[in-house]
Amino acid sequence: MLLIVLSMVPATALAEKPVCTSLNVSGNAEYPPLLWTNPNDSGELIGAVPALLREILEPLKIEAHIHHRGSWARVQHLAKAGEIDMIAGAFMTRERFQYMDYILPPIMHLPTAIWVPKGQEFLYRHWPDLKGKVGSTLIGNSFGQNFDRYADEQLSIEPVRSIDQSFLMAEAGRVNYVLYELLQGQVKLAREGRSEKFVALGKPISTEGLFFTFPKKSRCNTFEFREQVADQLYTLVTNGRVDELVAEYTARYITGG
Repeated sequence: MLLIVLSMVPATALAEKPVCTSLNVSGNAEYPPLLWTNPNDSGELIGAVPALLREILEPLKIEAHIHHRGSWARVQHLAKAGEIDMIAGAFMTRERFQYMDYILPPIMHLPTAIWVPKGQEFLYRHWPDLKGKVGSTLIGNSFGQNFDRYADEQLSIEPVRSIDQSFLMAEAGRVNYVLYELLQGQVKLAREGRSEKFVALGKPISTEGLFFTFPKKSRCNTFEFREQVADQLYTLVTNGRVDELVAEYTARYITGG
């Protein structure tokens, strides 16, 4: 009976799944020194994370095409629809777990700061101190499941398409603070010569792991491939390669590279 059933299955259905030879990758283009738009090619993302990914994939003979695909919110939409194969850097949230698989270990851990115009600092000890104030951050940004839930229920935070817009709104007094990762804020403001205009309040609102993720609908998302990527990533993280790349691309971004 089994032989009869198998004989009725088309030969194409019995063929092995095609090997993934390249990855269509995107990420948050507002994330220097980890990712930003190539000044010489607006369709490409460069930075420490793309460089790390290429080092991961080189021994596996896989090519990465790391494209700028629009806003961070749009990139997440593309991942959900299976139109890209990987997001190069995302925090964990319950919603994202529904359509993406996360690769361990995390690339790094990132604290998110409350940025305010210098001279407009306020006392911040814990999340309730943000009540009654208006903040701003990128559309689609997450700062950890617990803070996201608290912010949705208790805080007023205006989402915008560009973090530059958030900082301009804070300078103009339209919002009281900007939510943005500490590292990214430091290098972005340094490049723009605005480091003296903003300060990060002493305590971060959260510190989250940043991960490579495979959309569940990606043709490349197989257990075997995820394990291969994870093994290469573990070696590079434990050898300190991430820190080296972050230092290299921080200097490159600040000097206009």
